Amino acid sequence: LDPDLAEAHYNLGLALANSRGHLQEAIAEFQAALRIDPEYAEAHNNWGRALANSGGRWQEAAAEYEAALRINPDLAAAHENLANALSHLPGRLPEAIAEYQAALRIQPRYANAHNDLGLALANSGRWQEAIAEYEAALRINPDLAEAHFNLGNALSRLPGRLPDAIAEYQAALRIDPEYAAAHNNLGC
Repeated sequence: LDPDLAEAHYNLGLALANSRGHLQEAIAEFQAALRIDPEYAEAHNNWGRALANSGGRWQEAAAEYEAALRINPDLAAAHENLANALSHLPGRLPEAIAEYQAALRIQPRYANAHNDLGLALANSGRWQEAIAEYEAALRINPDLAEAHFNLGNALSRLPGRLPDAIAEYQAALRIDPEYAAAHNNLGC
């Protein structure tokens, strides 16, 4: 009825992005929304997510997240997504950490951002800080299996904390019994 309705293209893009095998169609819909409304921050953000999910096009995804943040610097999801993209690019981990922290300044109860910040800190060898972020994620969402798993990984690196690591792997498996990596690490 209205081919120039940016929101309709955006919503169709979201639906396609969440349907298996339709990422290229989703990207086309996000692009259509942005042709109509170039200042549509959420469309830039979700276009970036679709790019990241279609073969890890991290550099292109980062550019879309940055575009979203130029339009709306308070879009916590775009900060987290930019951080995720930067963490996949060589030498960009310090910037990724800063973006996770920006997301958490905007939305302090963002469990996934705490968990992802923990991963970035762990990848930087900052184990105690990583543990604090995983614990923060779990205070917000105790059912976040990935945070239990990541906490277990971090605890396993510290002397005397193996029993705590085992408990975290077991917690992850109570939430997601099919979590293969948790089964693997628990068996090691």
